[in-house]
Amino acid sequence: MNITDYFSVIENADTFKRYGKVLRVVGLMIESEGPAANIGEVCYIHASSNDRKPIISEVVGFNNEKIILMPYAEVTEIGPGCLVESTGKPLTVKVGRALIGQVVNSLGRPLDDELSTPKGLSSYMTDQTPPNPMSRPPIRKPIQVGVKAIDSLLTMGEGQRVGIFAGSGVGKSTLLGMIARNSSADINVIALIGERGREVREFIEHDLGEEGLKKSIVVAATSDQPALMRIKGAYTATAISEYFRDLGYKVNLMMDSVTRVAMAQREIGLAIGEPPTTKGYTPSVFSILPKLLERTGTNTNGTITAFYTVLVDGDDMNEPIADAVRGILDGHFIMDRKLAERGQFPAINVQKSISRVMNLVADPEHKEIAQQMRRLIAVYEENSELINIGAYKRGTNQEIDRAISYYPKIQDFLKQDVYEYKSLEETVQIMKTLLNGGMN
Repeated sequence: MNITDYFSVIENADTFKRYGKVLRVVGLMIESEGPAANIGEVCYIHASSNDRKPIISEVVGFNNEKIILMPYAEVTEIGPGCLVESTGKPLTVKVGRALIGQVVNSLGRPLDDELSTPKGLSSYMTDQTPPNPMSRPPIRKPIQVGVKAIDSLLTMGEGQRVGIFAGSGVGKSTLLGMIARNSSADINVIALIGERGREVREFIEHDLGEEGLKKSIVVAATSDQPALMRIKGAYTATAISEYFRDLGYKVNLMMDSVTRVAMAQREIGLAIGEPPTTKGYTPSVFSILPKLLERTGTNTNGTITAFYTVLVDGDDMNEPIADAVRGILDGHFIMDRKLAERGQFPAINVQKSISRVMNLVADPEHKEIAQQMRRLIAVYEENSELINIGAYKRGTNQEIDRAISYYPKIQDFLKQDVYEYKSLEETVQIMKTLLNGGMN
């Protein structure tokens, strides 16, 4: 740049700070008169006492030329007339390789108060548009998840997005920890949205472990935080994943859970006056879900393989959020409470689950073996009542006889200890051995 470029920048710079003032606070909503700001812009609300840090908030709507703001933190010491300062920019977070191994909040700052933000990070906007559909390379390579039930019968591809559907207490967090430790991805980005405060450290120390944390970035927004903070946790985790994807990494994004993101958006929608629709969810919930979920996947540089957990009330797989998410993603894994109750972990019901890209990424022999195994499980399940009450006599049907002899071996194969590791190649080899009668 020459000196004239500097002069032109100085001439065009806006040297004025524009302020508005708080008119009222109702529940989650702060209404202010001015300043000039657009939807999605970040504003600072200056508390009445000068020694307090300004409260970060975001413009979420307008009402008769008044601005509606939502805070990122608890609203304290705000009264009528408090100054509202516009930054003129949407939320950005600091991202870089130095974040690997860190636990951060929705604003990208270390969750541990004693730690400072690492140096050498770049600013990155949290709200990005999904990649152009024509610039997305097709999914053609399998990715090792490290969970036998998935690698064998629900093989995933690099850049695939799947939902893990389960009720409470069926082992979602444990499964995510297994995937984070065993996967062949370069880096994990884990978003814990709306979790109990107790569970964050428990997940990091117990489920993820030291080995898993070494190649992970954890974004945590606990259930006690304002709704906007919980939503931004999902956006920040997705933005971090996109940053590493653009550098050419194979990224795993794990979000627990997308249901709590939808609940947080419902809170905001109701607060700004949206009409409630299905089960009280507002229309904006169903408009942000595809925008958020479509940001992951493949692009010309790298891939984001995404796992979104979906909490289903009363194990109802057809409730509104589960239905919407299932329609957007490239597959779904159903975790079955009955399997968990009889001690099978991970409790994935392979009959009800599907990977929509398995046929594109698995080799023909693997697909043939997986199809045989699925058929054996299906035949046994269809006739389980007759078998269990002793009404079926061996020799009546050759297919049922074969299913009876293989079913216990298949169930043992699908079980996996939390810290057991099997590569994709080992899993496929075990399947071949099992169906060829090599396992006792």
